[in-house]
Amino acid sequence: MHIRKGDMVMVITGKTKHHGKKGRVLSVQRKTDRVMVEGVNIVRRHTKPSGRNQSGGIIEKEAPIHVSNVVPWCESAGKPSRIVMKVLEDGSRVRIFKINGETVKDNSR
Repeated sequence: MHIRKGDMVMVITGKTKHHGKKGRVLSVQRKTDRVMVEGVNIVRRHTKPSGRNQSGGIIEKEAPIHVSNVVPWCESAGKPSRIVMKVLEDGSRVRIFKINGETVKDNSR
């Protein structure tokens, strides 16, 4: 999976595809091939009052979507692009946007 936490992605299928919704990846679930994207696939949960949530009620939060429904977004090109891995001379691997050859900035750290 080439998508990591902190990457900017655009939704290409589902409810929000017509809006071209973009968001930052909040978490990646490798076992199920799903990602949580900020502001995408909002679900409503009816919760009882508890220690953490004193008032209870309806809470809106993001739900995971399949990784095939998103594509990495290149800010400099202003377009979606695939990500390829490249091995440098020193042996380190970097992620590169295929559209323009720029390296993907690691925003998770």
